[in-house]
Amino acid sequence: MPHDAFSFLTAGEIRFGRGGAADAAARVAALGRRVLLVHGARAARADWLNSALRDSGCTVTALACPREPDLALIEAGVTLGRDAGAGVVVALGGGAALDTGKAVAALIPADRPIVDHLEVVGQGLPLDHAPLPFAALPTTAGTGAEVTRNAVIDVPHARRKVSLRDPRMLPDLALVDPELTDALPAAQTLASGLDAVTQVIEPYLSRRANLMTDALCRDAIPRGLRALCSVMADGTDAQARDDMAWISLCGGLALSNAGLGAVHGLAGPVGGMSHAPHGAVCGALLPGVLSANAGAAVPGSVLDARLQEVRGWIAAALGCDADDAFAALARWSSAQGLPRLGAMDVARADLPAIAAAAAGSSSMRANPVELTAETLQEILEHAM
Repeated sequence: MPHDAFSFLTAGEIRFGRGGAADAAARVAALGRRVLLVHGARAARADWLNSALRDSGCTVTALACPREPDLALIEAGVTLGRDAGAGVVVALGGGAALDTGKAVAALIPADRPIVDHLEVVGQGLPLDHAPLPFAALPTTAGTGAEVTRNAVIDVPHARRKVSLRDPRMLPDLALVDPELTDALPAAQTLASGLDAVTQVIEPYLSRRANLMTDALCRDAIPRGLRALCSVMADGTDAQARDDMAWISLCGGLALSNAGLGAVHGLAGPVGGMSHAPHGAVCGALLPGVLSANAGAAVPGSVLDARLQEVRGWIAAALGCDADDAFAALARWSSAQGLPRLGAMDVARADLPAIAAAAAGSSSMRANPVELTAETLQEILEHAM
């Protein structure tokens, strides 16, 4: 770590900048005129894009995403898109809406049943047809889903959240306009921001880290920590909002190419068994996972040096001693209103099953050290 030889995949085009959403309709119309528009629970928040697409000569069918995507929502979206003859999908919203749009765009042309393409609960088969063109406009600064090649889908009967994954699922257009995040409430800003910070820390520590992801993460980690502190102190801080949108984008770029780690390895089973919100779960788990990785790192190793860097960046942002950085991050997050896992309806009786499921997850394979199921359960217990 890092590896000298690497490949790097990302969206077909990334457009970043405040005010950039004004060009969204024209950009989407260039991909196709029969549009499936995926939006969050409140359709009114997408009215501006719906109207602009219609003014651009598009026929628009809307799909609401009121929750994190599950099989039923994806199946309904695929049926809706096929019936409408959709030729392009655009998603406007948080990570849930973006993952829904990404999955629906991938599966509308598919011949096989959805489950055949799912990891863990299915066969994890590659797509049998290329996805429809897909454009992503994030309205939160957290998941980086606008530049990732997978969609996370809840499978209720298996009590798991699993990925639909294929390199061709990378969006054709990622349009990141920080202005779309300006109205985000404090609780969502915190949860999505901690997810964004986690998604630049884990790829930096990953055993799959490479020169390109390092270049992104070394700048993004301290910048993201500072920006998150600033935006939680003042939600109207436009520069902090811009920085958080950039950090979220960097996280999506980095995790797609270097993987994640134990935080996300645990977060998938936690979400599948409790429906706790993903970003808040990641924020609750991050300090414990960092401590566990530090405890297992060989003194003087590359990993040890990187963990010391992360300690220093957290300490600089929070104004604490580096030796206390991980615990200070947990205290700061709690003071900002981040709930503990128990308050997110995570059942203590499920912790052994969560730890066991996490130990075999794809994210765990990129964690820089081996963590036993017992250690993973201890991390969960500490976050309860």
